[in-house]
Amino acid sequence: MAKASPIRSALAAAPAKAWWRYPIVWLVVGLPASAVVAATASGIIAASHADPVVEEYRAGLRHAAAEESIERGAAHGALEPAERARNHAATPKH
Repeated sequence: MAKASPIRSALAAAPAKAWWRYPIVWLVVGLPASAVVAATASGIIAASHADPVVEEYRAGLRHAAAEESIERGAAHGALEPAERARNHAATPKH
């Protein structure tokens, strides 16, 4: 008769543990669950404390940025038509 291997006999002798006794189960279940809870809390906070949009400030920023680009661009030739500037961006100027 064949003798049983020592590993097989050790596994057979070990008592089976309940699923909640394995630490990996808590990682597999707990990490995604905590991400769901955190995302839900973030969504609730974002929805209940939304900041109003101030249109006058945005318009002022757009206006200031446009003026600045015009001032900067006029000196460097950045206001050329798109077709000409795109095709000749790397050509040396004479």
